[in-house]
Amino acid sequence: MRGLSIAFLVAAGVLVAAGSIARAQQPQPSPAAAVPAQRIGFVDVQRVLARSAVGVAAREQLEREKAGMQREMDGKRQELEKLRDELEKKGPLMTADARREKQETFERKRRDAARLADDFQKELEKKEQGLLQRVLQDLSGVIERVGKQRGYHLIVERRGAVVLYASSEADLTDEIIRAYDQESAAKGKK
Repeated sequence: MRGLSIAFLVAAGVLVAAGSIARAQQPQPSPAAAVPAQRIGFVDVQRVLARSAVGVAAREQLEREKAGMQREMDGKRQELEKLRDELEKKGPLMTADARREKQETFERKRRDAARLADDFQKELEKKEQGLLQRVLQDLSGVIERVGKQRGYHLIVERRGAVVLYASSEADLTDEIIRAYDQESAAKGKK
């Protein structure tokens, strides 16, 4: 009985070895053939923001608001210069109380102008972030649609993804700009 089980084990081992040899002799598929080609593209979002119709309009709107704020700050600056000149020229002729009162007025207006400039800066940053968020939200839908239509498996943002090399064929930015402009124009007509 023991001799039979040893013979059985030897025969099983020979069969396994023969199967392994036969598989090793068959041509193996290349690794490239085993993995289907995967399309990867990139988008330069900064270029989309700079060249798309919506991005240009958003930037122009920010510039108009910035110009209005700058005009207001220029008025405050002129008022402060006038007060300072008055203090320098008429200060020695004023009474101590009048000079101190003028100086306090000047300092209060200077602090107010500094606070206003800070508030304007924060307001501009907040508006810029809001516009950027809205554009990026719309843009992500366009990128997803173009990616699905063109069969891309992955689309990355060029600057944020630290792309070390990218072929020009993988650059979808101009196509995304055109699609985004078309979609924005269609939404504007509704």
